[in-house]
Amino acid sequence: MGKYVTVSVKIPREVKERLERLGIKPSQLLKNAIVEELRRREIEDLRRRIEEAKPILNKISMEYVAKSIREDRMGR
Repeated sequence: MGKYVTVSVKIPREVKERLERLGIKPSQLLKNAIVEELRRREIEDLRRRIEEAKPILNKISMEYVAKSIREDRMGR
């Protein structure tokens, strides 16, 4: 994460004052919220992709997988 960009957001004055009263830094709060939302959505996307792949993967038997691994190890 070497390069940065600036993202701005407008919030009601009352919200800003409440943040200040509680000693909350909006920039850090927003950074954390953005990172957490990205993480949540990436996990959601991975789960969706796994569900899409399940029908294909279910067609492959564990015996076939084990045999393929053994053959690959023998070739080395």
